Amino acid sequence: MAQVPQTFFDALAVRAWCGLALEALGRAREEIDAINVYPVADGDTGTNLYLTVESAAAAVEAVFAGHEAGGAARPAGNPGGVAEGPTLAEAVRAMAHGALIGARGNSGTILAQLLRGMAQVLAGEETAVHADGQRLRLALRHAADSARRAVAHPAEGTVLTVASAAAEAADGAPGDCGAVARAAYEGARAALAATPGQLAVLRRAGVVDAGGRGLVAVLAALVETFTGETPRVLPAVAVDGAVAGERRACGEAPGDLARAAAGPGECADGGSVPGSGGPAFEVIYLLEADDAAVARLRERLDGLGDSLVVVGGDGLWNVHVHVDDAGAAVEAGVEAGRPYRIRITHFSAGDVHTTGAGRSLGERAQRAVVAVVPGEGLAGLYAEAGATTVLARPGEPPASGELVQAVRRAHAREVVLLPNDEDLRHTAAAAAEQARTEGVRVALIPTRSAVQGIAALAVHEPERRFDEDVVAMTSAAGATRYAEVTVAEHQSWTMAGICQAGDVLGLIDGDVAVIGQDLTAVAEAVLDRMLAAGGEMVTLVLGDGTPEAVADRLEARVREGYLAVDTVAYHGGRQGALLLIGVE
Repeated sequence: MAQVPQTFFDALAVRAWCGLALEALGRAREEIDAINVYPVADGDTGTNLYLTVESAAAAVEAVFAGHEAGGAARPAGNPGGVAEGPTLAEAVRAMAHGALIGARGNSGTILAQLLRGMAQVLAGEETAVHADGQRLRLALRHAADSARRAVAHPAEGTVLTVASAAAEAADGAPGDCGAVARAAYEGARAALAATPGQLAVLRRAGVVDAGGRGLVAVLAALVETFTGETPRVLPAVAVDGAVAGERRACGEAPGDLARAAAGPGECADGGSVPGSGGPAFEVIYLLEADDAAVARLRERLDGLGDSLVVVGGDGLWNVHVHVDDAGAAVEAGVEAGRPYRIRITHFSAGDVHTTGAGRSLGERAQRAVVAVVPGEGLAGLYAEAGATTVLARPGEPPASGELVQAVRRAHAREVVLLPNDEDLRHTAAAAAEQARTEGVRVALIPTRSAVQGIAALAVHEPERRFDEDVVAMTSAAGATRYAEVTVAEHQSWTMAGICQAGDVLGLIDGDVAVIGQDLTAVAEAVLDRMLAAGGEMVTLVLGDGTPEAVADRLEARVREGYLAVDTVAYHGGRQGALLLIGVE
């Protein structure tokens, strides 16, 4: 559907821009993924940018929908019964907030800060109906400056360089929003073409910066918003990209452009040299914290790893870092405030930071495990065991699209998928089917609890034949009985009788087996019932707020009453249940 060009930057222009940017990134996503060689050659920059803008666009649409549904609450002087649309301030704040909470990866996080920087200027006059060319110039300048401040160790030849060039070009452009947008686009496009000369990793691959390429697409959409014209976007292959051209001529897959990208001396935002044992995990989370706590967090994370980007403000932040110790990065967030929507990705052996012996850079790993986990602590545990994790927040189960993205991030030919929840069986099956259409061999193990997933992961051996590995993991999961101790939210009929709101419930294999008032007593009763059928190993996973004394008491009970049974305890974080129990 053709867009009507916007003369000024108003709420409708914000809506149109988000839609056009999403379309542009949708068209360019695979191309941008293919040239993604910096800071990590993990082939997902285009996808991350698309998902970030998708979240921004959805937030803007929600604001418009809210106004359309609020006709009854219209202000005086609007007797026609039609609700007034959102203001410019409401629209740009929604765009920035949506991008912040949906930001993915290094480039997506920086793009979120760029949009936030623009919003801070465009929403500066609360009652303004629209912004003119001068305010758009100021917005682009503030966006570029704030994004650069958000990166711990800015590098030239990246999306930051492209954003700064766009702002500089806009500064000298007289005229309306259309003229300013076009100048910014042309400045960004020229800067993008020059990025191979600023980063050796790009020059060797014969490509331009992937994040910068995505920003140029977003700025092209801004030009189209104000003029109705679609500018020509610079190709992803560098102007002097003989290397890339030769590879394509030889039939090499576009995604393999990353293989020759990194060499001695290259690093990501001041991080380790590729192949020298650098950070193995990407950690991303939203964080509720004050400015002082975030300043301390930046210092701590900067000492833990590289590619550190912290964006946001007003109490809500998006944190991105590459580290070896994923658990320490999450713990730092817990000390600073309240982290949630935690994503931990284990870079495959073919990625920049963990180049394995005999493995060319960018090559897919042979096998990976993708697991849904219910709490931050378990996410760290699974990630340290080599799994790519998807965090399932209480009341917010992941969609199949999130699982597909996790499979793509795992970057492997073969993937074992652990849903760890009976209710996610169909969602996981849909994700597995989609991944198979993309050429990935996927086996879905129907784990119904995170403790079953732990048992499966414990016997995982990537060097075995795929079928043998899947059978061993499935057998281990199936041999693990699972239970959880939680609190009833309302009165209900159960297999163990009627429970009241506030009662402590013990569920075994999904059914309520014990109802009581005391957490420890219920947990002991559940454990006794499970061990009555035998067992060799007890796994305890404590949720937030569950006293350590509960685990201590259960471990003592096992030692006293069940010979030759071992016990291991973990902290699960905000996992919903007070306690998870597994018996193998």
